[in-house]
Amino acid sequence: MTETALDETVARDSVVRTLARWLLAVGLGFAGINHFTNATAFNAQVPPWMPWPEAVIAVSGVIEVALALALVLLTRFRTQVGWVVAAFFVVIFPGNISQFVTQTSAFGLDSDLARGIRLLFQPVLVVWALWCTGAWQSWRRHRAQHSRPTG
Repeated sequence: MTETALDETVARDSVVRTLARWLLAVGLGFAGINHFTNATAFNAQVPPWMPWPEAVIAVSGVIEVALALALVLLTRFRTQVGWVVAAFFVVIFPGNISQFVTQTSAFGLDSDLARGIRLLFQPVLVVWALWCTGAWQSWRRHRAQHSRPTG
């Protein structure tokens, strides 16, 4: 591959990652605001064992809006933000499992199949956050640099 072709590939990859990061930010921002405009629907994702469901809904909404802003504004800390967003998606996963197990309908998820598909989408969000922020690539590069034999 010529240097020009490589530069074009890198530039195209950068544009795609940027668009994906902005799309993820818009999704998180929309979901975060929705925690306040449609809080009742979010009760479906709060496990029954969790105390203060209204507070959980409000706090997670604030976190989602903050993460959306961080994805767009904290460009200097992009990889760190990517890890935080991915961790957030892991932390909220029990709520999605709870919605499936309790067979609670919300957000158009009115069947076990729909709720099950939603569960399968959660790892996609984790990978998306790590990929579009360059967090995964940065970790791999760092790991490769530190695993070289010395001597």
